[in-house]
Amino acid sequence: MAGRIEDYALIGDMQTAALVCRDGTVDWLCLPRFDSPAVFAGLLGTDQHGFWRIGPAVPEGAGTPDATRRHYRGESLVLESEWDTDTGTVRVTDFMPPRDGAPQVIRIVEGLSGQVRMRSSLRMRFAYGQVVPWVQQVGARTVAVAGPDSVWLDTDVDTYGEDLTTYSDFTVAAGERACFTISWEPSHKPQPALPDPMAALRNTEAFWREWVAQCTYSGPYHEAVIRSLITLKALTYGPTGGIVAAPTTSLPEDIGGVRNWDYRFTWLRDAAITLSSLLRTGYREEARAWREWLLRAVAGDPENLQIMYGIAGERELGENELHWLPGYEGSRPVRIGNGAAHQLQLDVYGEVIEALHLGHMTGMARNDYASVLQLKLIDYLAKHWTEPDEGIWEVRGPRRHFTHSKVMAWVAVDRTVKLIESGEIEGPLEELRDLRDDIHADVCEKGYDKERNTFTQSYGSQELDASLLLIPQMGFLPPDDKRVIGTIEAIQRELSTSDGFILRYPTHTAADNPEENVDGLPGDEGAFLACSFWMADDLAMIGRVDEARQLFEKLLALRNDLGLLAEEWDPRLQRQVGNFPQAFSHVPLIDTALRLTAAGAIR
Repeated sequence: MAGRIEDYALIGDMQTAALVCRDGTVDWLCLPRFDSPAVFAGLLGTDQHGFWRIGPAVPEGAGTPDATRRHYRGESLVLESEWDTDTGTVRVTDFMPPRDGAPQVIRIVEGLSGQVRMRSSLRMRFAYGQVVPWVQQVGARTVAVAGPDSVWLDTDVDTYGEDLTTYSDFTVAAGERACFTISWEPSHKPQPALPDPMAALRNTEAFWREWVAQCTYSGPYHEAVIRSLITLKALTYGPTGGIVAAPTTSLPEDIGGVRNWDYRFTWLRDAAITLSSLLRTGYREEARAWREWLLRAVAGDPENLQIMYGIAGERELGENELHWLPGYEGSRPVRIGNGAAHQLQLDVYGEVIEALHLGHMTGMARNDYASVLQLKLIDYLAKHWTEPDEGIWEVRGPRRHFTHSKVMAWVAVDRTVKLIESGEIEGPLEELRDLRDDIHADVCEKGYDKERNTFTQSYGSQELDASLLLIPQMGFLPPDDKRVIGTIEAIQRELSTSDGFILRYPTHTAADNPEENVDGLPGDEGAFLACSFWMADDLAMIGRVDEARQLFEKLLALRNDLGLLAEEWDPRLQRQVGNFPQAFSHVPLIDTALRLTAAGAIR
């Protein structure tokens, strides 16, 4: 049975990632890419759908105990889990070396004191748990083959097969070590090179040490910022620069419900805000790689800009359901692909252009096509900004005139005006200034409720939406504008959970106003963590700095013991929900830390 979402640790190689539970079980791993079919899909099913457990041996039928303690080794993505047993203490070190050849998961078992009986149980199931591979010995190596995939197991302890599972039973004493490596290779190719686990460990630690050293943030929230930056780096697909929203699919926003989506793709919005955080903390190479990814993905077709793409720029992300998987804690359906890819979300134009603008402002090397693309995007937006869309939250209900979408359309035009004014590019300056004014006036007239002194979710709606918190952060209105303050206070009053975190929007339909069922889905969801960070930002901007700091520190306390956050927090169940770890949670964590540090909001 899968653990709670916050029970998992992340390891990865900047091309894919694995989730390791507290009891030493790898319950999720897609090979060779983030968006490839899972080899271990127990996270969304049962042990029958694939897992790899290493931990102290226990009597038959008893579950492996959780590690007594665990942590990342320094500022790295190398996980160490330790068990104290009646006979001794043992450590398991889990990591994935940055890719240089075959993708690998390496697990090193070390005796720290006494002697401990250990067991490795490896059950590979390809195609998201559906296909049982053919397992055979090739010399001292074990290989599992099915269709296009082969996974090779190398270890220095004996193995045996039973119940379609590969086992190793062994004992480690203080100072002794046993190493396990699985490596993926296309099944038609020769076997991968033999691994050198200890050399790979040294190289992996050196990689992370050198990468973290580039960070320019040295404020009081250093630990939280660094862990979030490492997580964002781990979610970056190295070969292309694309950034996945999360390495998982179908972890539910509502336990037992249908709000289960595949996040193993590159959302322009998420990637753009990730780029801004990386730029502001010193990581220009990642920002440059994302910009190049963007230019390749959009290519010569900005009129058909998608809200998301595959990690190499793929456009077709057809959504399907995996009927053989029962889902995380019974949350069905399990989905792969994402049908929202072809939605119209006008705010994306603003986020992308804001990211390009920030890159320009922070001294990224000029790319002439990026400027051409920006003008083409603006040309499209000028023709379509008056249309309704599905908005930032990808609603599956009817299109609406979402206020946030219009605000971000204004952002896109405003940043382009500034670029033309700087002399960097040529464009229809006066025409765009007029367009900027038109959008601003439209939002202030149609998206603002004068009686309640708040902006609303969409034109003519009475509902609120946490995306409105971005109005002052984007410079649409100054923080001291009474309409901004009124909106912040209304959201805090009407969209807060009992523990003070922020919902995206109301999910229940009012009986007397059925048209307000905005997202077209049954069930509820938790507090959206990004929105809660936005609230902390806004509170700081309007001078309520102590309150902002208190909210931020409450949010930090929601992280698991390794500093990781999912998409949402369920206030009823008091647990993390949604795909994990979530870039859209870690990015605003960094942003809020930078803002509070600049504001001096530290005790």
